[in-house]
Amino acid sequence: MKDFQDYELLDVMGELFSDEISIAVSDGEHYVYYRPSVRVDLKIKAGDLVKSGSLAHMALTSGQKVSDFINRDVFAVPYHGMAVPFHRDGQVVGSVTAIYPSFTEGKSVLMVKTQDGWIPVPFPDVKYLEVRGKKTHVEANGISGTHRNSLQTFEFILPRELFVRCHRSFIVNVHHIREVYPDTHSTLLLLMNDGTKIPVSQSYASYFRKLLDF
Repeated sequence: MKDFQDYELLDVMGELFSDEISIAVSDGEHYVYYRPSVRVDLKIKAGDLVKSGSLAHMALTSGQKVSDFINRDVFAVPYHGMAVPFHRDGQVVGSVTAIYPSFTEGKSVLMVKTQDGWIPVPFPDVKYLEVRGKKTHVEANGISGTHRNSLQTFEFILPRELFVRCHRSFIVNVHHIREVYPDTHSTLLLLMNDGTKIPVSQSYASYFRKLLDF
C-alpha cells in the first residue's frame, strides 16, 4: 500500500468531483482511501477488504471498467456507480470507484401503467409497491397499476426519506404506515392507512428498524 500513502493528493483529486459523488480507491485487496458524498455513504474505511459483489471487486477481477447498480446486500445501501481498474506491468493493481447520487434527481412522480394508459403519481401518494408474479404492482391514492421496474431498481431510485424495503416482495411509503406490530420470529407487521397489512420479513427487520430508528 506504500504507493497510496499520499492521501493529500487523493483529497485534491477528490475536489475534481461533485460533493454528491463518493470516491473509493483500492489496491488489489483493500480500500486505501474513501471520501463520502453528501448523498451516499457506504461507510467504507481505509483498510477494509474489497467486498465481493462490489463495483471495485468487479473491476479488479475483470480488469475492465464496470458500471452497474448494486443492491443493499453488499453495503446495506443500494447505489449506482462506475469503477475503473488501473494496471502496472500488465497486472491489475487497484481501482477507483465513483458512487453516484440517486437517479431520482429532479424527478417527483412515478409513472403507473393502468388499463387506459400511464398516470404520473407524485411520490408522496404512492402507498406501497408489491411484486406479484413477475410484475411490480403500484398502489397509490385512488390508483392501482403496474411498472416495468423491479423492486431492486425501485429500492435505489425512490427517495429514501419516503420509501423503505421491508420484504423481498414489498417496498412501503413510511408516511402511509398507521401502526407497526411485533410478529413471530423477530418479524414485524405493518398496518397501512388503507387497512392493508404488509409483513416485514426477518431478513429485513433489523434493516427496517435501523432506518426508522426504533
